[in-house]
Amino acid sequence: MVIERPRINAAPCFTGGPKATIIPTHISLTINLQSRADRPITHRTLRIFSLSPIPLFTFFRSAPALSLAWTFLYLLFFRLVTWFGLPPPTSFANAIQLLLTLKMVSLANEVQSFHLEKKQEVSSFSKSPVIGGLSQEPSLYDMIAYSYCYVGIMTGPFFRFQTYVDWLRQPSSLDLPGWVPCMLRLRLVPVYGALFLTANMYFPLAYVRTEEFLEHHFVFRLFYMTLVFFVFRMRFYAAWCGAEAGCISNIDPYNTDFCVKVRHGMRYWNMTVQWWLHHYIYPNSPFKAYALKAGWTMFISAYWHRLHAGYYLSFLTIPLCIAAESAMEASVRAKLGPQGQSAFDWVHWFLKMRAYDYMCMGFVLLKASDTVHYWTSIYFIIHIIALACILFGRLMKGGKRERKKSEKEEKIDGEKKEVKQEDMR
Repeated sequence: MVIERPRINAAPCFTGGPKATIIPTHISLTINLQSRADRPITHRTLRIFSLSPIPLFTFFRSAPALSLAWTFLYLLFFRLVTWFGLPPPTSFANAIQLLLTLKMVSLANEVQSFHLEKKQEVSSFSKSPVIGGLSQEPSLYDMIAYSYCYVGIMTGPFFRFQTYVDWLRQPSSLDLPGWVPCMLRLRLVPVYGALFLTANMYFPLAYVRTEEFLEHHFVFRLFYMTLVFFVFRMRFYAAWCGAEAGCISNIDPYNTDFCVKVRHGMRYWNMTVQWWLHHYIYPNSPFKAYALKAGWTMFISAYWHRLHAGYYLSFLTIPLCIAAESAMEASVRAKLGPQGQSAFDWVHWFLKMRAYDYMCMGFVLLKASDTVHYWTSIYFIIHIIALACILFGRLMKGGKRERKKSEKEEKIDGEKKEVKQEDMR
């Protein structure tokens, strides 16, 4: 069902001519509360509002880039607050800041699109139809309300400002189904939670850092990462499926586990963040080659998560795995019959899961020394397999053709997903 998008009745906050735009920025207030004995009671960084509309008379094309630069610079300060004598932010504060960063960059792009449409109307002397875009520039109140909307404030999912407006102003909201979709999403949360608690009890991550762990056989060390990734998945399945029970779907546990390709696995995990990366980071990459664009996107994703080196080691391994699977699909799978392709896909799925197991270790160990120490204990096996697959594909001269096909698939899938989201709204 397609619901016609209502218009915003609130007056715009700023009007500055055809080249005025809004750059969402962060304002951080640090408050020291002290008792009568001059002993600190609490010392927190309060983000009263994470976007302050600053009317900058600039070209619209630079607005999203300026917003991205400013929000990411603020994110750097947020991660390094201890250098300025401030207490480290809590995990909940970090989660809120991550989502606010996504919203600010997205909002800048939406405002840019709004002004470009208005400019086109002026040049063509006709009113262009508004399809999936803003009908009016948001006010300061609208922007603050969107930023701190309770839906997914600490867990996600991310959603655009226009989606937020459509949700608020949808007609006959009481007639929409509520309990049935909610319970369908919640039914597996206790299962995921129980599996997480049980597996985490018997297979703790801290054991990887001990000398006793290194005394085990190579096979044990290799497949221990499978158990760690299982604990990691169950924790997020429980959290995200519970958080999204009444709103936007953000994860697909079944397809995350059973899709064949590495690139497809990313699409089903934290899907709204993947959408954000696909629309705002990947197309604006300074590189043209697919592998470099993917690497740039993963680098930005790692920076967005945190500054720990383990994130970068893990995320920057993804383009290598994607290049490896593309090379093997072109040089091997394309030349097999139906039964051979089915067997290839099962092997591909197994290696895909092991690749995610491998990369998960950097994601949870965080430190470069711990990550490299573990990868060394299993002889960097995934890196070696990936490089061997790429070399084999190059020798068979199949990698380039498949990479072009993969880029085309990425573009088509992205367009289909965007159309589907518009139809759902």
